[in-house]
Amino acid sequence: MTMMLCSPDEQAAAERLANACKLPLLCYQQHRFPDDELKLTLPFADGDAPTQLVLYRSLDRPNDKLVELILLTKHLRGCGVKRLLLVAPYLAYMRQDIAFHPGEIVSQKIIGSLLADLFDAVITVDPHLHRIEHLSEAIPKGDAIALSGAPRLADLIAEKCQQPLLIGPDAESRQWVELAAARIGCDFGVCSKVRHGDKEVVIALPDMPVAGRQLVLMDDVASSGRTLAGACQQLLAAGAASVDVAVTHALFAGDALATIQAAGVRHVWSTDCIAHPSNAISMAPLLAEALEPLLSK
Repeated sequence: MTMMLCSPDEQAAAERLANACKLPLLCYQQHRFPDDELKLTLPFADGDAPTQLVLYRSLDRPNDKLVELILLTKHLRGCGVKRLLLVAPYLAYMRQDIAFHPGEIVSQKIIGSLLADLFDAVITVDPHLHRIEHLSEAIPKGDAIALSGAPRLADLIAEKCQQPLLIGPDAESRQWVELAAARIGCDFGVCSKVRHGDKEVVIALPDMPVAGRQLVLMDDVASSGRTLAGACQQLLAAGAASVDVAVTHALFAGDALATIQAAGVRHVWSTDCIAHPSNAISMAPLLAEALEPLLSK
């Protein structure tokens, strides 16, 4: 018997995936005590736990959620669950993959090893990997599957824009922009970026004509929004007819969305990897395609 389990705040996205996989979906309940400790309650008694369970939990704002994963998996294993699979459309703590200064902790290896110990498989979307090629290098045990939201975003862009020009805001975005451009047969360019802290960046536009074009800034994640806002301002100043934004992960910390909109961005589109008002694309079909072969192992 296989079930899917989620938290109430992610029920909508989890339900889309459960329906695609034809799995029953249940929600666990959360209670926060005055001292910020968590109490979790499962929707079934210990003796009624399934033999295989898919946990849907996107790991944006990850600190409390990682504690949830530990509590849930340790209890579920004790209840007799034989296989635990994690669908984490956003996977946290992947960017810190080396120590840049003495004493820095490399979070990727630690969180990756933790997830490998807790789960038999992990599926995610566009993890923020810099210096490794495969997710299995960060999650060393079980199945580690990394999908991309770029093709689905590309299909949306093709519907919304006429002869779009895709622009990556920095060198790291090239992989997503190039993949999307190839899918819909359009041109693309990549900006260069010099960062002077978490929120201060300097953008250099690609050497290509943008005047009169419908431009779409594409990236894996929008966090502070400063990079996208800076690129948008320069592109509009260079004569772009319009600038839209398409991202896989809509983190939008603090005033990020307002900053992007104030820069002149017309539309902001994101996948539902992180629940946000900008969500325009469901990742359920792609996640289901990756998940279904694992359910029969």
